[in-house]
Amino acid sequence: MSKMIFINLPVTDLDASTRFYTALGATRNPHFSNENAACMMLTDTIGVMILTHAYYGTFTTRPIADAKATSQTLLALTVSQRAEVDQVLEAATSQGGRADPNPGQDHGFMFSRSVEDPDGHVWEIFWMDPAAVPGDSSTVDA
Repeated sequence: MSKMIFINLPVTDLDASTRFYTALGATRNPHFSNENAACMMLTDTIGVMILTHAYYGTFTTRPIADAKATSQTLLALTVSQRAEVDQVLEAATSQGGRADPNPGQDHGFMFSRSVEDPDGHVWEIFWMDPAAVPGDSSTVDA
């Protein structure tokens, strides 16, 4: 079995967040979704668990950060074509996201923009042409 990753994010409005992540390109896995959580699969091995604050609180004793006021993580999601960066941003902002909370980057071989989900979690949407990466691509940081 391939390794999988599940990103767990606290959200204030599960329905609004489900719409946002669907616009981001995820599909809802009904087997791991209920009134407290939605499992939004970005790929077969990458999922985002969006959890109501009450349910998220059952997994930690730490306070839930306000992602609109602080930054703890930047999540990055690749797309297959440069034009798709803008398309994903447009779809995500039409479902409650906020475009470009951080400046976009254009390095020629890599182009990215960011979008904030309804709770302030920032996703970097980026396209990269690995064949055009300058230098040894094994040393490029993600």
